[in-house]
Amino acid sequence: MKIITSSITFISRAFSISSVPITSWSSHKPNKIFPKFETFLFLCLGLFLFGLGESILVISHNGVTPWTVLAEGVAKKVNIGIGLSTFLISCIVLVFWIPLKLKPGLGTIMNIIIIALTMGYTIPFLYFLNEIFNPTFLSFFGTWLVGFGSGIYLIANLGPGTRDGLMTGVSKKYKRPISLVRFSIESIVVFVGWLLGGTLGIGTIVFAVFIGPFVALSLKIVAILKK
Repeated sequence: MKIITSSITFISRAFSISSVPITSWSSHKPNKIFPKFETFLFLCLGLFLFGLGESILVISHNGVTPWTVLAEGVAKKVNIGIGLSTFLISCIVLVFWIPLKLKPGLGTIMNIIIIALTMGYTIPFLYFLNEIFNPTFLSFFGTWLVGFGSGIYLIANLGPGTRDGLMTGVSKKYKRPISLVRFSIESIVVFVGWLLGGTLGIGTIVFAVFIGPFVALSLKIVAILKK
């Protein structure tokens, strides 16, 4: 009973996190070009897990994240791999940072590279998971991996991903709630991606509902494990 109570308390505290925790390996400056090796290592690990989670959502055929809906649609229309499509979309989004006067960090650049490479090289080898697991399970597992990876790379504090930077930049420039900005941008992205042939499904809903709690839980776990 005590274990259950402690677990519930831990989870409730995790969900109440309102800022990214600082650990011994967090970078003190988000735009630092040459961080500690440990910080860089955790950044890459977090982004790899993020990309792996995205890949699992893709192979589940059960719906993917909003931006991957667009990446899938573009990949089908242009006849390129989803990894390359993800990379090109990230680069285009980065261009929109210019009028917002945002500065990319090392984490921003590595985000573009690692997630795209991970998706491009792991997706072909993950389809066997469909023979073992239920698509809904894969949707939750993929979302959890994206959330866990997000927690690690956010704590590294080396700059946001291109999409997150776009959302916070627009929110700051036009003085609109970030939740509204995110909903608006991702709604447009999903709609365009769907028109181009991207996959919408239960997994997309699972991601929308659970990514926030999973990221919060990840931040709490990582902060405790590595102080």
